[in-house]
Amino acid sequence: MKNILKYTMASVVAISLTNCTGDFEKINTNPYGISQESLTQQNNHIGSRFSPLFSNIIRVEPAWNYQLQQNLNADVFSGYMTAPTPFAGNINNQTYALVNGWNGFIWSDAYDANNGNGIMPYAREIKEQVELSGDPNGMKFVYVSNIIKVMAMHRISDVFGPIRYSKFDDYDTTGQYDSQETAYKAFFADLDEAITGLEAFLDDTQVAPFDQSTLEGDLAKWQTFANSVRLRLAIRVSKVDPALAKTEGEKALASNAGLMTTEDMMVDMGGFVHPIFTISRVWGDVLMSAEMESILKGFNDNRISEFFNGPADPTLGDYKGLRMGVDIDLKSEYGSHSAIGAAVEGSHKTWMTAAEVHFLKAEAALRGWAGAGDAKANYEAGVRASFAQFGASGVDTYLADTTSTPADYVDASNPANNYSYPSDVKIAYNAAGTNEEQLEQIITQKWIAMFPDGQEAWSEFRRTGYPRVFPVVVNNSGGAIDTDIQIRRINFVDVEKNTNGDNVTEAVGMLKGPDNGGTRLWWDTGAPNF
Repeated sequence: MKNILKYTMASVVAISLTNCTGDFEKINTNPYGISQESLTQQNNHIGSRFSPLFSNIIRVEPAWNYQLQQNLNADVFSGYMTAPTPFAGNINNQTYALVNGWNGFIWSDAYDANNGNGIMPYAREIKEQVELSGDPNGMKFVYVSNIIKVMAMHRISDVFGPIRYSKFDDYDTTGQYDSQETAYKAFFADLDEAITGLEAFLDDTQVAPFDQSTLEGDLAKWQTFANSVRLRLAIRVSKVDPALAKTEGEKALASNAGLMTTEDMMVDMGGFVHPIFTISRVWGDVLMSAEMESILKGFNDNRISEFFNGPADPTLGDYKGLRMGVDIDLKSEYGSHSAIGAAVEGSHKTWMTAAEVHFLKAEAALRGWAGAGDAKANYEAGVRASFAQFGASGVDTYLADTTSTPADYVDASNPANNYSYPSDVKIAYNAAGTNEEQLEQIITQKWIAMFPDGQEAWSEFRRTGYPRVFPVVVNNSGGAIDTDIQIRRINFVDVEKNTNGDNVTEAVGMLKGPDNGGTRLWWDTGAPNF
């Protein structure tokens, strides 16, 4: 009886489909909607793919996604912030017991197209839609998409090392990994192609409706942003491949595209608050770090009032930070320390600042790259740009300060967590100092200026050793991560191991050591900076 009913219903459906096929398009067109033809004419079939690109580099909503994407890894590893919450009995990322379930979000926000996530799948779709259209004018969308893709994926590579990048768009090879060296060379090639290709579209406004950034669809500004990212990546590889770095860096410094030296690159958060606001000010799950307290208070740095609020407990003083990786039983032990301040308020999230570009130029000058200018002048321009960005006063007095140094850290509850800052780095630029001394000044100020982007700050600490991020007190890595060398990367995620195992095995072979947090990345040489 069940089979008879099934076949009868199938016949009815078939007859119905036959009868309505002639009017299928008319019946299935929403008279109040937008036709596919209209979508195509307005470029929505391409432009709609930009929203996840803008959303997923730094996730805003839900806040817990960002907490796992970046806050409980790079933001704390960088020395910017510390969680007072003893997640999983204090056996978590902060004590080097890396939590695979947390860290998987770093990867999925780049690769997983489900629920609006993903960078790589949507960038591929933009390329495919342009190819299908057969219209060469659509290449402007591909160039902008590729700039965003590089911005996103260099950050992913700076977490894991090898990534799926240059072979991703070919469905036959999409699961294959590039070594980090290969990926970086592909980044440079994509940026170069985009900067050059956009030259033909500088008066074009068709990208503007889909641009959620402060660049507002101005393709000349997109060139400038791409060129600034190129300088960032050139500096990143300056120790491991000085020749490549110099070539790409000098190309950026000489390019007609220019560099971001007056405007920051920011993306609209669509009415949401910055996730760090929620994580810190609402949940109380991240606070001022010990390093931030030592450096900002030791330097008498007026940016501190923008970065952090005073502690909930006034007996702790004006600002109070917490050292990462200490023994914590209850959130209440340190929960009254300084929360993150006005720097995470407002309507935009920051991708790159003019201040950072000045510091990139300062290091380029220190390394002798043509077109970089004077290291001291660039350093001071970076500090001034950062003070202006955060509305801080007193920059002239600050830059003239030849005596202030980072303060020693004193734990509010447990003297065993105290730490003497291991450097007397100062503020006023010492052009007569050694290259190493000058670099420490440049990177320390760059670290301050890039707040709250812990991903870039962690990468620069690993590359240079500056500023002096404090070692953890409790190390639950089982020996995989050296307490003094600190965490260098995050291991490949479970979903990749379970679904793309053979390619992950090949990617592990591209590393300098085992697939754990103690293995250095390609550009993280561990060698002297000069």
